[in-house]
Amino acid sequence: MSDKSKIGIEIERKYIIRMPDISALSRQEGYTSSSILQIYLPAPYGSTHRIRSRQYANEISYTETKKTRIDHMSAKECEREITAAEFASLATKILDSTHPVSKVRHTFLYRGALFEVDVYPEWKHTAIMETELDSRDTTVEMPDFIEIVKEVTGDKSYSNRAMSQHFPEEQL
Repeated sequence: MSDKSKIGIEIERKYIIRMPDISALSRQEGYTSSSILQIYLPAPYGSTHRIRSRQYANEISYTETKKTRIDHMSAKECEREITAAEFASLATKILDSTHPVSKVRHTFLYRGALFEVDVYPEWKHTAIMETELDSRDTTVEMPDFIEIVKEVTGDKSYSNRAMSQHFPEEQL
């Protein structure tokens, strides 16, 4: 790992939501939008290994992430920045039976909590919202302008890794 590696525990909750009004999201504190491409690579059982390109307005960043699931809400995560050349080289090692996952991520703060809304081209009426927690006991107030269809925390079929193999039907 390079000096720029970050290792930590990620605790998050995940929800399927009705497609939000993007203009309402864009008015929220700390709002950003980025286009993301994720490619999954071979990894030991119980772990995931992915690379990601993320484009903001005029900037592209590349990361490599390795995650090991602890339980349905949390994972040990090791992430490092990589170069465009490393991204291109690693992309040739894409995990068999997977496809790149593309999405637009809308990030914002609501009452002190960070929310990420991922909009996928495969879905027209729904999106996925995640919020990272400081601990399992953290209570988060959900944005009042977001309609939650159902919580999918721990449902592996809504992990990006699983969606790289088979994209689930929309929950309407």
